Amino acid sequence: MNHITIYTDGSSRGNPGPGGFGIVLMYGGHKKEIAKGFRLTTNNRMELMAVIAGLETLKTKNLPVHIYSDSQYVVKAITEGWLNNWMKTNFKGGKKNKDLWTQYYHLSKQFSIKMIWVKGHATNPHNNRCDELATTAADGKHLSVDEWYEENRDK
Repeated sequence: MNHITIYTDGSSRGNPGPGGFGIVLMYGGHKKEIAKGFRLTTNNRMELMAVIAGLETLKTKNLPVHIYSDSQYVVKAITEGWLNNWMKTNFKGGKKNKDLWTQYYHLSKQFSIKMIWVKGHATNPHNNRCDELATTAADGKHLSVDEWYEENRDK
């Protein structure tokens, strides 16, 4: 295997509501699972935060990264150039999640990334595992604060 594989998923119980993300990272024979829950957030934020957290976990930047997500919002924003346009116009028109998109944009410049959409809640075991991790994290008792969202959601 000549690339790192990252599966991601986000979840929220209500939109907004408690949320979480799940990640499965794989390289060679190694596999790592990560999950984190938040007390108030949105599904799209969790989908994007999962991708960011997956990339931030990587110790090497010299291997290609294949990221699998069931979020068309995330995959299309990256693969169809929406994000590049949002960055050029400083998110004109009130595009949401500027904080996370900006973070992803700068982080992504350190990697060679291929985004791949997968059908959610289907037969992909890694995507299904990410969903389990995300929903379990969202239902957890010790939830983190999505500070930017909570401070800016009514603006």
